[in-house]
Amino acid sequence: MGYIPLRIRNRIRKQANNRCGYCLSRQRYVFGPLEIEHIIPKSCGGSDEESNLWLACRLCNSYKGSQIDVVDALTEGRIPLFNPRQQEWLAHFKWDETGTSIQGITDCGRATVVALQLNNVLAVTVRRAWVEAGWHPPVDLSGM
Repeated sequence: MGYIPLRIRNRIRKQANNRCGYCLSRQRYVFGPLEIEHIIPKSCGGSDEESNLWLACRLCNSYKGSQIDVVDALTEGRIPLFNPRQQEWLAHFKWDETGTSIQGITDCGRATVVALQLNNVLAVTVRRAWVEAGWHPPVDLSGM
């Protein structure tokens, strides 16, 4: 990643409400800093422009890698991944009844859940503890 000025990093962190744009993990609950990620990876022609940057946890960012789309199991078509800067989380995802797993409710949501492994064993285990602590699922999702 090229140099991203601190003022832009701070602005993105504030815009993202200090949470991962994909799994919605809050900075105060994760071990390690949330990362500035490229929505369209530089390897796929993305830029360091603010409009292409968002906040992601290390797990989501590492699973995303250089992916920009994935084959949807239901339609078998290539589906662009969720863009947390341009799309609303609640329009594409919902929490299951336990609050520990993310369900895709659109082709984009389903594709993103699979590509970013949003319900991997570690994430679900940690979310279960967050639910028990009363920290999860997030309820303040307006604008997400």
